[in-house]
Amino acid sequence: MINTLVRPADSRDHQQISNLIFYETRLHRHLDWRAAVDWLGDPFYWALDEGGQVTAALACPVETEGIAWIRLFVYAGRWSANNAWSLLWATAKEEMSQAGGATVAAIAMQPWFQQVLAENGFENRQSIVMLEWRYQPSAGSEADGFKIRTMTDADLPFVEMIDAAAFDPLWHNPLETLSRAFKQSLFATVAEKDGEVVGYQFTTGARGHAHLARLAVHPAMQRQNVGAGMLSDLFRKLTQNGFGKLSVNTQDDNFSSLRLYEKMGFVRTGEQYPVLAYEVPAYA
Repeated sequence: MINTLVRPADSRDHQQISNLIFYETRLHRHLDWRAAVDWLGDPFYWALDEGGQVTAALACPVETEGIAWIRLFVYAGRWSANNAWSLLWATAKEEMSQAGGATVAAIAMQPWFQQVLAENGFENRQSIVMLEWRYQPSAGSEADGFKIRTMTDADLPFVEMIDAAAFDPLWHNPLETLSRAFKQSLFATVAEKDGEVVGYQFTTGARGHAHLARLAVHPAMQRQNVGAGMLSDLFRKLTQNGFGKLSVNTQDDNFSSLRLYEKMGFVRTGEQYPVLAYEVPAYA
């Protein structure tokens, strides 16, 4: 009889988990600046091991204190989604509870994964909506009194402070993640006022289509046209480099962002995905 156990995944599992990700169709992978296998070795990454063969994996490492996004859930066809999840999630809850608890969240883009999470007590917190901008001559406006320039490595600590001030804790990005985003960006800019960084954006892109991955303005500087000015500058850069489309996503209850994007010519695509979360309590 094959021994089945849930154990911590580590670098020795790289190839087997990579194979699962490549070959299996039932796969949840978080939209991330790191590949799912790059998290191997971090706490809260588990493999379902059957006699030395990894047949399922779950990763929800804590990147920001108290917040754990589900970075990966994948399983081989011999399992059902519920059976594989139940085995891995039981261990996950126990170990995370002993470590002090956490909010575990996922952007569930596939109906089967939405169902698994809902059946295991995850609650819908909000939804992610998708929008798209297409080239429009003279779209945008200027940020009077602000300077918009290319981001540098030296800006990243200030970018981290703006990120923490501008977003709900669920959506915070630590310095390491912001550094990765900066290195992977096609365009990364900051807005300055009196020599201080007050806003930033990261945009990725390939094959004529760009994606605005992150835009934030310090709360003290909002409603002063900074976001609109940064978008206008981005539109010019995109047009000059042959990009005719720009996508973005935001939360359906982030009304200020939605107003800004729609004002600047973005339209909703109709795509919408739930954000589900579960509160793992600290071990009593």
